[in-house]
Amino acid sequence: MELKKGSPDYWLFFAIVFLLAVGLVMIFSASGYSLVISDEDSYYLFKRQLLWVGVGMVAMCVAMFYDYRNYRRQVRIIALATIGLLTLTLLLGVEVKGATRQVFLGGANFSPAEFAKLLLIIVIARGLAQKSEFERSSLMGVLPLLALGVGAAGLVILQPDMGTAVTIMGIVTVMVIAAGLNLKAMVVIFFSGALAATAAIMSSSYRMDRFLAFLDPWADTQVRGWQVVQSLYAIGSGGLTGQGLGQSMQKYLWLPERHTDFIFAILSEELGFIGVTFVIALFAILIWRGMRIALNSNDAFACLLATGITAWIGIQAIINMAMVAGKLPVTGITLPFISYGGSSIVSLLLGVGILLNISRFTADRTTTD
Repeated sequence: MELKKGSPDYWLFFAIVFLLAVGLVMIFSASGYSLVISDEDSYYLFKRQLLWVGVGMVAMCVAMFYDYRNYRRQVRIIALATIGLLTLTLLLGVEVKGATRQVFLGGANFSPAEFAKLLLIIVIARGLAQKSEFERSSLMGVLPLLALGVGAAGLVILQPDMGTAVTIMGIVTVMVIAAGLNLKAMVVIFFSGALAATAAIMSSSYRMDRFLAFLDPWADTQVRGWQVVQSLYAIGSGGLTGQGLGQSMQKYLWLPERHTDFIFAILSEELGFIGVTFVIALFAILIWRGMRIALNSNDAFACLLATGITAWIGIQAIINMAMVAGKLPVTGITLPFISYGGSSIVSLLLGVGILLNISRFTADRTTTD
C-alpha cells in the first residue's frame, strides 16, 4: 500500500505536555527550600529545567518531521555513536556521587548513556527488521543483537550505573520478544538475566547494601534504609488528596534526591492518591498510544522502533515508581519527563519525536482517531 503522511498522534503529544508541566511544577516545589538555605536562587533548578524542556521540545519537533526511514541508512554511524558515547563516559567522565555518568561539555554536564539508549533502540530495531521470521524466533538468530545490548549494558555498569544497565537490557528483551522470539529462548534470556543481576549485586558492596535495604529498610533506618524509609513516609502521608502543593515535609532535607530519583515521593506527598493516579494515567496513555503506533506501523523497522521507544519510557517509569515505593532496590533511575535532568529530558523528547513521526506514516488511515 502507498504510504501517506497523516497528522501526528495528538493523544501522545498532549500526554507528554501534561507530564512535562507536572514535572516543572514538582521540580520547583521539591528543590526550592534546599536552594534557599544555600543562599541560591530558589528558581534556579526550575529555570534550568525549563530551558532543557524548551531544547527538548525543539528536538522533538525536528524529529517529528524527519522521516524515520532515514535512520535505516544511518545505522552503522548510529551504532558507532552508541559505543563511542558510552566509551567517552569512561574516559572523560566527571565523578558525581561516586559514579562517572556525566561528561562536562560546553559549560554543562550531560549524560551520554541517556542518548545511547535511544541510539541502541534504532540499531536493534534495524537489526531485527533485517532478519527473517525464523531468525527472529530463535535465540541464535537474535544472539548478535543481544550481545550488542549486553556490551552496552556492560559499559554502563563500569560507570557504575546498574539501573541504566537493567533498563537497557529490559528494552532489548522487550524488542526481541516483540519481534517473535520463541518461549524457550525467552526462558533462557530471563534465567541468564537473573544470574547476571545476582552476580552484579554480589560483586559490589554498595549494590549489596542497596539490596539489603530493599529487603528490609526498617532494619537500618539511619543508614542503609534511610532513603527508602523517608520515601515511604512521604507516600504514606499523602493520603487521598495530599498535603497540598508546596506543603511537603520530606523536601526539607529529609529525603535525598527529592527533585531527581525520588521526585515521585514528593509528588505523592503533596498531591496524594489523586495526583499519583493522574500521573500514572498519563503514562498509561503514553504507553497505549505508543503500542498502537507500533501495531499500526507499515513495516517491521517502524514497528520495532516504536516498540523500543515505548518500552524505554514504560520500563524506566515502572522501575522508578517501584523503587520509590520500596518494591525494587534503589537505583539511579529518574522518572521520565518529571525528574530533573537535561540529558534525560532532551533524549526522551527526541525519542517521542521519532514516535510521533512514525505515527504520521500510515497505509490508509491515521493514528489520531
